[in-house]
Amino acid sequence: MRWGTVVATATAVAIGAGAAALLIGRRVSDLSLRPERTEGEGEPELRVHQLAADRITLTRTTASSRRGRYALEWPGGHAVVGEVLATDPQTVTRRLELSAGSPPAAGTEVELTTRVLRGDPGSACGLDYMDVVVDGELGALPAWYVPAVRGTWVILVHGVLADRRQALPVLQLLKRLQLPALVVSYRGDQGAPASPDGIGHFGETEWHDVDAAIRFAKEAGAGRVVLYGWSVGAAAVLHAAARSDYRTSVAGLVLDSAVLEPGATVRGVAAAAGVPTALAGQLGAWSAEGRTGVDLAGFARIAAGTDLFAPTLLLHSPQDEVAPWPGAQRLAHRRQDLVSLHPVPGAAHAALWNADPAGYEETLRRFLTPIL
Repeated sequence: MRWGTVVATATAVAIGAGAAALLIGRRVSDLSLRPERTEGEGEPELRVHQLAADRITLTRTTASSRRGRYALEWPGGHAVVGEVLATDPQTVTRRLELSAGSPPAAGTEVELTTRVLRGDPGSACGLDYMDVVVDGELGALPAWYVPAVRGTWVILVHGVLADRRQALPVLQLLKRLQLPALVVSYRGDQGAPASPDGIGHFGETEWHDVDAAIRFAKEAGAGRVVLYGWSVGAAAVLHAAARSDYRTSVAGLVLDSAVLEPGATVRGVAAAAGVPTALAGQLGAWSAEGRTGVDLAGFARIAAGTDLFAPTLLLHSPQDEVAPWPGAQRLAHRRQDLVSLHPVPGAAHAALWNADPAGYEETLRRFLTPIL
């Protein structure tokens, strides 16, 4: 999608400025409310320049130069890349850790993603698990259950442009801590019921599916639960912790890249997608608010931690373009009694584990251990 063309065309063909604004706002809001995995306009194409047994040279971009572990995907192949070994103005060379499928030839276009682990808890992590179904408000919600011996369960909720696989990197740590894990889906996911209006609601309706997962855990014998969410999943977790009938059973929260300000998130997503003007981003924010009917005052209350009563680990990147850092700072400042803010500098939105796997897992272990 060429956003400059969209804006210019809308302005040219609309009868009046109001019609143009409505069209632009709706198209921009779709980026957040109907997200699809597409190539960003602002990021140059990522191509393979050289390939060796233990290293790969790629087009240098902001994404390809970030610290940490990431995946490369191309038709017929998948690779895991680690530390940056060398850079020049045009290229970056990274350690090649794992590769599967047909190796990419020089010139192959590749996608850099956070999906280091693929599959399910068995194939990706070597863990025993069960496919289960949570009875949600709108219907059956597929989930993974990884059993363990403790009475406190961890319920994990993925973010936008992701699915249950987002939780895979932390499952082995939870298993070492002997914490049962329930990795859930929610409305709009593949295999789950669609949202009645076909769009997302920044966690304001999705929390009902988190509530259903808490009920599932309690009925299966959980004494307490830890709610763990990424991005919009973290917003849904915050809503559930404040509004669920089971909220007294919530022992703690882990919020990774939490969406705390819907308008700011719409503007950030628009800018990352190459929407050419700040005005178009603001039109998208207004459109999203109108289309979702989000209760801005209620959302702000929850995002401020007003109704928070459980220990909370807030993991966030100061450079997050989708969920801006000031929102995380405000939550941590307002609820210093309960919220611990752990910055992961230089990380992209919801890619904090990728930026620093060892540091991320140690921070998570230290938070969870006292509430076991």
